[in-house]
Amino acid sequence: MMATSIRLDPAIEQRLDHLASATGRTKAYYLRELVINGLEDLEDFYLADATMERIRKGEESTFSSTEVRGDLGLDH
Repeated sequence: MMATSIRLDPAIEQRLDHLASATGRTKAYYLRELVINGLEDLEDFYLADATMERIRKGEESTFSSTEVRGDLGLDH
């Protein structure tokens, strides 16, 4: 496993401390949960944003639903 460190706003750290204390779990447990559960959302957002930028620059092709349906033979 990789060890890393982050700086948290004191209010966020207080909330994390409270959650850990109230549940008997460690702060590290909740930070791992946040990374695991939040990474997919971050990937979706930032990769979609990068794709949209390539579309705006004309570097990425788009297809209409009519084109896709036709290519897949769904209109027959």
